[in-house]
Amino acid sequence: MLEEPEGEKAPPNRLTRIVEVIGAAALLVAVATDAIAVAGRHLGFALLGSIELFQMAALAATSAAIVLTTLAGRHAAVHVLVDHVSPGVRRAILSAGHAASALAFALLLAGSIWIAIDLWPTHEMTELLGLPLRWFRLIWIAAAGIIAGLFLVKFWREARG
Repeated sequence: MLEEPEGEKAPPNRLTRIVEVIGAAALLVAVATDAIAVAGRHLGFALLGSIELFQMAALAATSAAIVLTTLAGRHAAVHVLVDHVSPGVRRAILSAGHAASALAFALLLAGSIWIAIDLWPTHEMTELLGLPLRWFRLIWIAAAGIIAGLFLVKFWREARG
């Protein structure tokens, strides 16, 4: 069961709008790349590197999607236990969930930074188009950092009551 927002829906803030635009643009690039590649196969020409372009666009789109989900507080949640406890216990459980999520994304962030630092001097690139992967790693690192920070803020607000 998904957690329902309380009260009226707030207008999107600047960060939400920026992430929406980035995600939408990346999704459009992914779909256009794949559509051109499929049409090209039927018309007798190949779009070399279409898979690489699609993967890079999909990385940006999915990173934006998970940041938007966190900003909106719309991650999937099961309320089997939480709906049957007192408000104080409920707040403690939600607070612990936010802390665990912040820790999980902080660990993903740390691991991603470690890998990026380790591979930065190698100038790792895709096979056909030679797209540098370091910049796309930075997209994920930024997304993981934002998500960890958002969960930390949620934890702090929930813990303060």
